[in-house]
Amino acid sequence: MWSFFSRDPLKDFPYELIDEEVNLEGQSLWRLHRGKKKGNGTQVSIFTYDVKGNGEVSLEMARGCIKRLKTIRHPSILPYLGDCETDKCIYLATEYVVPLSKYLSDLSLTGKKRELAISWGLYQVLMGLEFINGNCNMSHFNICPASVYVNVAGEWKLGGLEYMAQSGGQHIPTKILRSLDRYNPPEKNAATAWSTDAWGMGCLIWETFNHPFSNISELKNTGKIPKNLVPLYCELVGANPRSRPKAGKVLERGRCPGGFFSNPLVDTLLFLESITIKDNAEKTAFFAQLPPLLDSFPENLCKDKILPHLIHAFEFGNAGAPVISSMFKLGKLLGEAEYQEKMVPCIVKLFSSKDRTTRLRLLQQLESFVEHLNANVINKEIFPQLINGFMDTNPTIREHTVRSILFLASKLNYHNLNEEVLKHFARLQARDDQGGIRTNTTVCLGKIASYLHPQTRQKVLIPAFTRAMKDPFPSAKAAGLLALAATQSFYTMHDVALKILPSLMPLTMDENKPVRDEAFRTIKGFLAKLEKISEDPSLQESLEAEVNAQPSGNQGVDTSTWAGWAANALAFRFIKKPSPAKPGPGKDSENTEVSMEGNMKTMKSQEDTSNDRVKEEAEGWETEEGWVDFDDGDGELQQAEEKDRGEEREREKEMEKEKGKGKESEEVGGTDGVWEEWKAEDDPNVKPASAYNWPQSSTDDFFSPPQQASTKSSDGWDDADDWAPLETVPTEQEKRAEAERQAEERRLARQKQMEARRAARQSKPMKLGAKKLMDS
Repeated sequence: MWSFFSRDPLKDFPYELIDEEVNLEGQSLWRLHRGKKKGNGTQVSIFTYDVKGNGEVSLEMARGCIKRLKTIRHPSILPYLGDCETDKCIYLATEYVVPLSKYLSDLSLTGKKRELAISWGLYQVLMGLEFINGNCNMSHFNICPASVYVNVAGEWKLGGLEYMAQSGGQHIPTKILRSLDRYNPPEKNAATAWSTDAWGMGCLIWETFNHPFSNISELKNTGKIPKNLVPLYCELVGANPRSRPKAGKVLERGRCPGGFFSNPLVDTLLFLESITIKDNAEKTAFFAQLPPLLDSFPENLCKDKILPHLIHAFEFGNAGAPVISSMFKLGKLLGEAEYQEKMVPCIVKLFSSKDRTTRLRLLQQLESFVEHLNANVINKEIFPQLINGFMDTNPTIREHTVRSILFLASKLNYHNLNEEVLKHFARLQARDDQGGIRTNTTVCLGKIASYLHPQTRQKVLIPAFTRAMKDPFPSAKAAGLLALAATQSFYTMHDVALKILPSLMPLTMDENKPVRDEAFRTIKGFLAKLEKISEDPSLQESLEAEVNAQPSGNQGVDTSTWAGWAANALAFRFIKKPSPAKPGPGKDSENTEVSMEGNMKTMKSQEDTSNDRVKEEAEGWETEEGWVDFDDGDGELQQAEEKDRGEEREREKEMEKEKGKGKESEEVGGTDGVWEEWKAEDDPNVKPASAYNWPQSSTDDFFSPPQQASTKSSDGWDDADDWAPLETVPTEQEKRAEAERQAEERRLARQKQMEARRAARQSKPMKLGAKKLMDS
């Protein structure tokens, strides 16, 4: 009667079966099923035991197995999750695993990778066996392939604890399944706590490298067992049980130089497991040599074992910047859902780091993970931290921050891209003392032009590129010249005639011949467009079709089409490629460089001055490669820390003095007087510039490059379409030169004044009596 009110135990069991994974009949008392956790669907393995289909002895062994899994916890022993017993069946839930036999048959690895994966697995089994024999003072009595299981990370776990018993020289238990008797040693009684398990370990090693044996005599032939493991194997299956080594002894000898367990994979995993007790020097050396080793490791171990260790080491182990390269390299192995769960939170945390080397490594790796970041995360969490790099005192940080915008532009919102980014670009192009950074700012602006709002493009591009063409740094000048050609579809014919062509004319007299030649070709291209419209005015609408085109959608950036007119900081070169093939790894990019003069000669034979000329120039800009490179390495970054801190303090003092004198100066994040107000009534989505508190300054040209204060262009930035003027901050060298110049002027003025007085005295007639007074 009471059975009517009894509750089904399975309803409280938090796991459910999906299907049978592998039939272990003949190898285990259990059947193995694939299951999942109720609620979140986490994948698990569920072992079932048929209560009514087996005898009382085996039932007690199954219950004993569950009891031992509950109480004996070790990383190398199958982890217990839960169990449930009904009248018909016993259920045992563990982490998701597969039998060793299935794992080895499905293992697609060959050669060295396969051997590395097996070495780590055997190492873990020996670790578990050492714990059972030593710490627990028990014997497993069932070491064989049927008692070993492998999880998704490739880690081998000991199971099959049905026969485990206290050590003490007792009789070796007889297996219920007769197929397991072949793994018993020749002796009938256990001579030591480990002698029986040592024999089983030898059998496991033999079958792992060969095949299941049917007769004990097959163990005499080592077969495919690696040579550096053969001596240990022979001792494990020795005839004398007392001479068989303990598991700990096998590990110790195998870890000696040249031993089977002395290899990069085992070394790496053991280091990561004990990383919390390592000092910073050891961590730095370890992470420096890790990235190239990862290619030789099994993929599942890298993704599910090494990567979690690296993330944990960064978040809690103070691993710092050296771990970043390996993290992002392994992050490529993750699926999208896994990446969002494991890597994105870590990336967001990295961007908030104050460590310069960490920020640099992160910017250098941006290309490898930007596709996994959604626009919301970029705009709200990453971009506010990233823009600090525009104001960094180290040029390498500033330069890589500029480059990073190329990857983020497609996902930035209107405010961040059209206002914040362009504000910093304007300041860098005008004030930065590094010609390479000024060049790359122009490079990046040309590349992200398609993502800008149409009104912003019309307001910004022409002033920015024409100002670059006045830069004294040759590469910056060339960058502005070619950027105009590359973005030619965004200009109206009115702007071409009144703004672009007049700005190109001075370059026809440039002292640099390649610049002159390029200027002539660009002028011919724009003139060809004007000539076509003059002949057929109906073509104007089609040629200006992209002027008001909306920004490009969230498209990925093809890094193979980076701008190709950047040069190194010492010489003006163009990196041209005769074919789209990229140089091999490890080769210097200079191997593919061709001087611009050579390119000029090649192109002189092309007399085509049609409308396609400008298009060809744009395509050339798309297919070339290269930025202005900086050689500041991590070592220089670290060495410059103290110096930069002092410079920052001096800069802060100077800014405070300037504020006291009434000069306007803004920090990063504030409006910096980027450009004058432009009309936005036609588009309700565009926020008018009048809504912002723009600083007013008209002392210097907005984009006047450093060291060019005395060569201000006459055409200037006085038009309403030009960017607003920005005050140029003189460098220390300029300040000293100016002070010396003023001192020299004052000296010359005093000298002239003294000479004038002397001449005046000599020209006046001497008064009567003056001679006598002088003689006396």
